[in-house]
Amino acid sequence: MKFKAINIIMLSIFLCSFIACKQNTTEAITEAEVTTVVEQADPLPSWNDGKTKKAIIEYVTDVTTKESANFILIADRIATFDNDGTLWSEQPIYFQFFFALDRIKTMAPEHPEWKSKQPFKAVLENNMEELMKQGEKGLLQIVMATHAGTTTDEFENLVTDWIATAQHPTKKKLFTEMVFQPMLELLQYLRDNDFKTFIVSGGGIEFMRPWAEEVYGIPKNQVIGSSVKTEYDYNNGSPIIKRLPAIDLVDDKEGKPVGINRYIGRKPVFAAGNSDGDLQMLRWTDANKHKTFKLYVHHTDANREWAYDRKSHIGTFDKALDEATEKGWTIASMKDDWKVVYP
Repeated sequence: MKFKAINIIMLSIFLCSFIACKQNTTEAITEAEVTTVVEQADPLPSWNDGKTKKAIIEYVTDVTTKESANFILIADRIATFDNDGTLWSEQPIYFQFFFALDRIKTMAPEHPEWKSKQPFKAVLENNMEELMKQGEKGLLQIVMATHAGTTTDEFENLVTDWIATAQHPTKKKLFTEMVFQPMLELLQYLRDNDFKTFIVSGGGIEFMRPWAEEVYGIPKNQVIGSSVKTEYDYNNGSPIIKRLPAIDLVDDKEGKPVGINRYIGRKPVFAAGNSDGDLQMLRWTDANKHKTFKLYVHHTDANREWAYDRKSHIGTFDKALDEATEKGWTIASMKDDWKVVYP
């Protein structure tokens, strides 16, 4: 990522200057001095100094120090992150749904019946109020129409092409530019300390896989999300995997621990979310025998992003806010804890 490259370059320049200075004074630089310089580099430069940043650094230091009673073996250093609202923005609707709406409009010429059939009619007329009246059933129809009936390779190409140019309607930024800089730093800080970072999201697993590695540094096989059923077809010697119009896993709420168990096989020791939909994942993490860290991102910045919690139609943070407060889990205020929001 850009911030990481800049940090490395600046650190290299500093080290070179330090070494040159030592050479000019005929003093030999010691390994301890180099280590001191490296350790002084701020691993979370976009986080304001305060209890949240301090808690994160103290936790990571504690569980990665061999002499500590809380030392965690590398194999058990599993960190799971929700995506929508935790790693990037999610208002006014989940970004994957913008993709689905664009797909409906692109596919419309092949489906003339959609002009008079809900919920497709509402999409084609840009009537969001009517679309919301269609409820969960209508939204599911849109998802099935736009996310099934293709092969996995075809769907990956559709997502890749869309994410490269699609912009948020009000922020006028690419969706991939609406990732949270402090969270990018946190992901890298954990990886630098031998944590394995995973996305565990209610979003579609095959929607996130095409771009997650480039944007977050998280490889495809460490992305867990909701999924449709698939089937293998030999296809006359050219094997394909078909995406079927049926739900396989809803990776939200109770589905998150199920997905973690299915795809990772270890309980996380670090978990981050932003809504009630992440509560079960943080509870599952809290049940680990190792020392754990539970982090919630609280959207409190109406100027730089959005401010919402208990009554939001997206990313509702109500029951989880109460439980996190009661149990003393870490709640990061976007307004107070972050120097910047987007890269």
